[in-house]
Amino acid sequence: MALNFNKAEFVRSAGEPKDFLRDGLPQFAFAGRSNVGKSSVINRLVGRKNLAYVGSSPGKTTHINYFRLDGRAYLVDLPGYGYAKVARSEKERWARLMETYFQREADAITTGVLIVDIRHRPTENDLTMHDWFRQTGCPEIVVANKLDKLKKSEVEGNLQRIRETLELGEEDMVIPFSAEKGTGRDELLRAILSSVEASS
Repeated sequence: MALNFNKAEFVRSAGEPKDFLRDGLPQFAFAGRSNVGKSSVINRLVGRKNLAYVGSSPGKTTHINYFRLDGRAYLVDLPGYGYAKVARSEKERWARLMETYFQREADAITTGVLIVDIRHRPTENDLTMHDWFRQTGCPEIVVANKLDKLKKSEVEGNLQRIRETLELGEEDMVIPFSAEKGTGRDELLRAILSSVEASS
């Protein structure tokens, strides 16, 4: 499936389940904790600086945001989890929204993209999100962002720690990525597109 990721447009922001978008087009769901640089990864992927909101403080993505890619698929930006300084009631709303999305939309998700911080062991929240993606049965791609913050000698060990924590097999994909420099962008694009072909 040839797909131009540079042709991306915002379509809808879903704050509650009735706003979920389902029209049969492939959906690539992006998840990650609040300060992992998810919006920056998305912006790098589509070649735009401001398609997804990048805030100075984490946790600005409070809804499920749908972006149409080339008129033929959706990039779904899920709310960040973990570090955002917001009221507990708001965090609980996000959690309910996410849980409902994964329960109701499991068969609509074509590919899950889990963004983790390459510098650190995946968190409990990362593990929960990883399990949710696994339960949908869709292919999952793990993106280890902030590669530019590591020395080259640290990369392999940190990638191995991510694999062990998430209990990934050799066939599971972990892509070292730098939203800052663009490293890993082409590999992520190829992985997403090949996951579509595999599921079609």
